[in-house]
Amino acid sequence: MEFYNREREIRDLLNMIKQEPNLITFIYGPINSGKSSLMLEVINRLPKGYVAFYVDLRRRYIIDDKSFVRVLFRIRYEKDLREILEEIVSTSDKVLKFFNIPIPANILKEFLKDKPIDDVFEFLEDFFLKISKKKRIILILDELQVIKDIKINEFLIYKLFNFLLSLTKVLHICHVFAITSDSTFIERIYNEAMLQGRSRYYLVDDFDRETVEKILRSKGFSNEEIDIVWHYFGGKPIYLVEAIQVKRIGKDIKELCEEFYEIRYGQLEEIIYKEKRLNERRFEEIIELLKEFRDKNFLRYKEINPTIQFLIEKNILFADPKKKFLKPQSHLELIAIRNLLKEVEK
Repeated sequence: MEFYNREREIRDLLNMIKQEPNLITFIYGPINSGKSSLMLEVINRLPKGYVAFYVDLRRRYIIDDKSFVRVLFRIRYEKDLREILEEIVSTSDKVLKFFNIPIPANILKEFLKDKPIDDVFEFLEDFFLKISKKKRIILILDELQVIKDIKINEFLIYKLFNFLLSLTKVLHICHVFAITSDSTFIERIYNEAMLQGRSRYYLVDDFDRETVEKILRSKGFSNEEIDIVWHYFGGKPIYLVEAIQVKRIGKDIKELCEEFYEIRYGQLEEIIYKEKRLNERRFEEIIELLKEFRDKNFLRYKEINPTIQFLIEKNILFADPKKKFLKPQSHLELIAIRNLLKEVEK
């Protein structure tokens, strides 16, 4: 999908990259707001002299340090480490982009033995130091929250943060971007003492109404169809793609929107009423919180309490730790919440 109204975000992120590496940048926002696509587009727009490493932590199921190591690297059977480094530093006519970090098979084999995770980070620090003499480096870690609960004596996430701070705050050799859709995780990270003054937080939200109109009008949508799509989907990029594809093949837009709504309402209904069966008190607390959205699109919060955390983990609400506000993950959730309240109060 085209990057309508993402020029500001791309410009902001490229301006960050032009500066000396100094902070870890957390890219956060509601689910399916286009965070990963945005960062991949930023990579595509890098000037010459950069090398980017993009690691998608969802690519494998991570349960321990070994599976984490596997997802970091990609084996290059045909080259040894010296050849890999030479390829990276000698290529000057284009931006180099790697999905995962390329290494020879024999090195990965060693890491998967009983070596501590610190050895992996020491290797990577040395690897990036060698590259930084000739290239500017960008490391992107997508869906960082998947390792938040993995423990190796201490939590893996803290070992990783120490390594990333070494690359940015200490050595200034690598720009680091960490992407997450988990707002309880970003809330926890935002208040983490070890990252105070060492990180920044960049929100990638859904499109606004003006941008949605621009996108849909360029695809031949009528005013009525635009109103229907905005009512149900708001500015959620993934839903706009669905609407555009349906329009292209001549199907009815309202039918698509109503189908998506019915599915989401049913999911929300099952989540809430299951909680009523399991925990009546929690159910009542959830309903009281959701009542706040009868006539509001968002509300302020002071802390993530268990009720808020439950609704975030079920992808019903999104929390922004910088502005301290809560909102439904999309217009679908907002409509479903309001209609569910009518059903509960009958």
